[in-house]
Amino acid sequence: MSELTHVKEDGSANMVDISGKGVTHREAVAECRVLVGEPLYSMILDNALKKGDVIAVARIAGIMGAKRTSELVPLCHPIRITKIDVDVQPLPEEKALRILSTVKADDRTGVEMEALTAVSVAALTVYDMCKAVSKDIEITGIRLLKKSGGKSGTYIRGDS
Repeated sequence: MSELTHVKEDGSANMVDISGKGVTHREAVAECRVLVGEPLYSMILDNALKKGDVIAVARIAGIMGAKRTSELVPLCHPIRITKIDVDVQPLPEEKALRILSTVKADDRTGVEMEALTAVSVAALTVYDMCKAVSKDIEITGIRLLKKSGGKSGTYIRGDS
């Protein structure tokens, strides 16, 4: 395992200097699940909640979250994102939603945090829009599925 890049020798926090890195194409894919149960699952799919279209709003929130990652995560660099896709997939057997994000950029550092932030903010938006009906909602499995580009190359999660 490589050493932590965001920690100085004395243990203090450090924003990594990326000025010497080359610009490469970066891509990251992340996911999470929002377990909502019945009757909330059906209400979401039927667009029957008073706050509106949960899936559409969650997608937009995820995109906005990815764009603001460097403002939310203290040591993240601002990145010139070229593409953000947030997909919300119904999982009928689980009475859940799978949120999947893909973020792309041509930059000096990766977009893993942006992809993870996208699914997290989208999931929190689902919770916010649905909490009046049920507070028994669980956000789970926030994880990186794949990343490519940069010095460390390609990573693909083994169980995805």
